[in-house]
Amino acid sequence: MVIRNEEKKDYQEVESITRKAFYNLYVPGCTEHYLVHIMREHEDFVRELDFVIEVDGRVIGNIMYTKARLIDETKKEKQILTFGPVSVLPEYQRMGYGKMLIEHSFEKAVALGYDAVVIFGNPGNYVGRGFKSCKKYNVCIENGTYPAAMMVKELGSDIFDGRKWVYYDSPVMQIDEAAAQRFDDTLEKMEKRHQPSQEEFYILSNSCVQ
Repeated sequence: MVIRNEEKKDYQEVESITRKAFYNLYVPGCTEHYLVHIMREHEDFVRELDFVIEVDGRVIGNIMYTKARLIDETKKEKQILTFGPVSVLPEYQRMGYGKMLIEHSFEKAVALGYDAVVIFGNPGNYVGRGFKSCKKYNVCIENGTYPAAMMVKELGSDIFDGRKWVYYDSPVMQIDEAAAQRFDDTLEKMEKRHQPSQEEFYILSNSCVQ
């Protein structure tokens, strides 16, 4: 098993892995592979934290980071990170490879001087990696709410001091759905289906912590 930085020769394979990992997971189809495709050229992309994981010489997973920011009530800005997509081929999932990618990337992020990561996801997948509810760190979104799916990871000790922060992600995350569909249409056809994980995502993405 090897974890290394993504190279240009990996691009198409990583996009394929991402597509297979996310297709029909949150919605019928997916847009995550399109995000991977456009993210690499964006100014907020953190190339040093773009990793693939190989097993027996085959790339089976990937993690990518972009810069994000927090702004407190005095308008002080703090640069942080967010990751995603983090993808593992379906046949290699639940074997610890995603955990290895995440932990490896945390070590490298600290070395680059970052001290916090904010993500949106299923808490069941991330609390074991040290993520906590955004409410516990007083980190909200622009409308003042604390989404149940938004979690914060401190990469050091006592990073947050109780003041209120508003989270802003990179503009690259605002995906053009029509462009994503056009991109998907150029690839090998996969069947769009409805499945229970999509309802779970809907509930989580529309729930807030009080």
